[in-house]
Amino acid sequence: MKKAISVLLALILCLSCFAACGKTDTNDGTGNADNTAKKYKIGICQLVEHVALDAATEGFKQAIIDALGADAVEFDFQNGQNDPNTCSTIVNQFVSNKVDLIMANATPALQAAAAATNEIPILGTSVTEYGVALDLKDFNGTVGGNISGTSDLAPLDKQAAMITEWCPEAKTVGLLYCSKEANSQYQVDVIKAELEKKNITVTMYPFTDSNDLAQVCTTAADKCDAIYVPTDNTVAENTGIITNICEPKKIPVIAGEEGICSGCGIATLSISYYDLGYTTGKMAVKILKGEAKIAEMPIEYAEKQTPKYNNDICQALGITPLEGYTAIEAK
Repeated sequence: MKKAISVLLALILCLSCFAACGKTDTNDGTGNADNTAKKYKIGICQLVEHVALDAATEGFKQAIIDALGADAVEFDFQNGQNDPNTCSTIVNQFVSNKVDLIMANATPALQAAAAATNEIPILGTSVTEYGVALDLKDFNGTVGGNISGTSDLAPLDKQAAMITEWCPEAKTVGLLYCSKEANSQYQVDVIKAELEKKNITVTMYPFTDSNDLAQVCTTAADKCDAIYVPTDNTVAENTGIITNICEPKKIPVIAGEEGICSGCGIATLSISYYDLGYTTGKMAVKILKGEAKIAEMPIEYAEKQTPKYNNDICQALGITPLEGYTAIEAK
């Protein structure tokens, strides 16, 4: 009996040794048992599809692919259809799917993501002012927690100066924007204050969505010498409405960014949204690789602003482009 037990124990020992010898040691020295390259899951919630936001998403994805390789990341891109409620549904699904990082493209997408999770890293882009977007008191440039990102804010004082440079005879300026977009309200408030310093009469023309944009824009065009539109997603999606109203009335529109200007404006002080997205992607790589803590990452801004003009609309209005401005390339 003792001899049988001894034989059995010896057999078990041999089998254990055989299994151990046949197993590859995958410990990489960091405490991880599996040295297989991780495939990251990244959820992208883009508020709506238009030129600026599309470019930011493209730049974001390319930066990550350039750093990690296409096989190392799986992107789940979702379009919010310009509806905050849809954005909420999207980011909650990202949370359920346990993505490694969320990229929120535009303010409502960022707000939805912030409400959905305080654990998964969130990077915003195409967001003008994070303090306003997230209702932060005494915002110092770093959100903290699980949120950071990039801002598309171009110097508003320079944009206000641009209005008077292009429209020197304008005595009344209308500010056309979507009242549902907090960052649009922030921009027009600053522009209003800057223009009033120059003794220009400024009137706010808020609209709620695309359904009342035409009516509000018509009123503004009838009562003002010029119109300013900020980096506003609803405007960006509906520039055709604005140009069809303002161009026949010979009312010049100054825009907050190039995509809007290419659709309805005469001039803009714009940034590259592709570059902005690329910067956001590089931030994402640092977070995913553990090279930076998102809570300590300050909001980053576009390094370069470029003055541009829309040649077609300038010609239609009989406006001579100013020196120092570059023509927007036809898409």
